[in-house]
Amino acid sequence: MAVAELVAKCLQARELAYCPYSHFPVGAAILTSGGTIITGCNVENASYGLTVCAERTAIQRAVAEGHRSFTAIAVTCDIKDSFVGPCGACRQVLMEFGTEWDIYLTKPDGSYKKTSLRDLLPLAFSPAHLAKD
Repeated sequence: MAVAELVAKCLQARELAYCPYSHFPVGAAILTSGGTIITGCNVENASYGLTVCAERTAIQRAVAEGHRSFTAIAVTCDIKDSFVGPCGACRQVLMEFGTEWDIYLTKPDGSYKKTSLRDLLPLAFSPAHLAKD
């Protein structure tokens, strides 16, 4: 997988964000274990609690298209001077689909920092905790 392609797709997705209230566009691109890239952007709502983050939009699109196994995600916003990670809710949603994600925190200029879901969400609650003994 070319990280450059994943990063480029998340940057493109950010341009599609619907964020008339926060003016904080976010884009995400998920890599499935089969090599498909699925994108998402944040979609805000006047009833703020109904807003959906870019990462969750991408996951929902991927699941709706039949994907359940993922290896990486690239996420970007308009902040230029630091790398910004997914919110806590999105980290938990990503954890639903596995602990072994590579996460590329991406600045608007395309530079990125690689981290992992385990690093971003240590001691996470996961589906494994619901397994019956």
